[in-house]
Amino acid sequence: MSLQNFINDAISPWLNTEGVDNDIVLSSRIRLARNFEQVPFPTSGDNDALVKVLEYMEQEFDQQSYKDFKQFQLVKMNDLKPVEKRVLVEKHLISPSLAEKDHTGAALISKNEQASIMVNEEDHLRIQLYYPGFELSEALNKAQELDDWFEERIKYAFDENRGYLTSCPTNVGTGLRASVMMHLPALAMTNQINNLIPEINKLGLVVRGIYGEGSEAQGQLYQISNQMTLGKSEEDIVEDLKSVVQQVIENERRAREWIMEQLGIQLEDRIFRSYGTLANSRIIQSKEAAKCLSDVRLGIDLGLIKDIPKTILNELMVLTQPAFLQQYAKKTLSPNERDVFRANLIRERLQLEK
Repeated sequence: MSLQNFINDAISPWLNTEGVDNDIVLSSRIRLARNFEQVPFPTSGDNDALVKVLEYMEQEFDQQSYKDFKQFQLVKMNDLKPVEKRVLVEKHLISPSLAEKDHTGAALISKNEQASIMVNEEDHLRIQLYYPGFELSEALNKAQELDDWFEERIKYAFDENRGYLTSCPTNVGTGLRASVMMHLPALAMTNQINNLIPEINKLGLVVRGIYGEGSEAQGQLYQISNQMTLGKSEEDIVEDLKSVVQQVIENERRAREWIMEQLGIQLEDRIFRSYGTLANSRIIQSKEAAKCLSDVRLGIDLGLIKDIPKTILNELMVLTQPAFLQQYAKKTLSPNERDVFRANLIRERLQLEK
């Protein structure tokens, strides 16, 4: 398989679309936690009940379509190889927790991979919807429509006073987690990010790495999301998050202007050294690759690097992950072999733009 064909098959179609404020916000995500009424939650360990939930989702929704979300396919964890599960994690279609499930876990994924419904993770359903760029309100509207479609055939666990009932108390109420993935290299370079994160946390929001809770911010990618789900409407939660994200966007843009003015040739040197590393390395580890990709993306956004699309960061941050490398190589790779293969893949990808 050629690299171009692999990219076409591997990258979610929605990732190749540029959204609002895409120089800083890579994606917006809405996730809704829902449970079947009078069915034990997944955390109870009642496997018979969970199997029935899985069978129902397969019977009712496999190969079905809803508006823009065509041909949902139910993917069972038990049918996947470990590397295939990891690929879905790297594409953010499932969580690491779901990947560890056996015969009770599955994901209902739309053809364009914009919608992914995790089945029997922490809750019976985790409805996820992604949009490129800063599109939280649009993502919420579509997620609510999708939620209504499921609710036509599923009676949810719901309490008039507490709202939607969930396995984790922090999700009770709306069951909503709204988040944005942001590229914040200038705030990191100026060390402002270290002061900004605690301030954001004080507002009831949380800042995590690229793969959510417990992950680090590789490539200066940060995920900002709400923590509170009870006591506010879904719309109010999203508006509060949007307000904070807009301030972060403005701070990042000011920081970019400052480093352009103050660092000048040193900034250009850093960016082009990173580009040179990606274009010429014969071996490169994931952390170094993420750092260099971040620098190159910044160079593209600042107009210093031309003729390379912004979406290249989205692509290569996925393509250079361990599972994707092995999927492309079609064999298991040792850590050193992955570093060599990663360097080869990056060089080949950059050649496609020439």
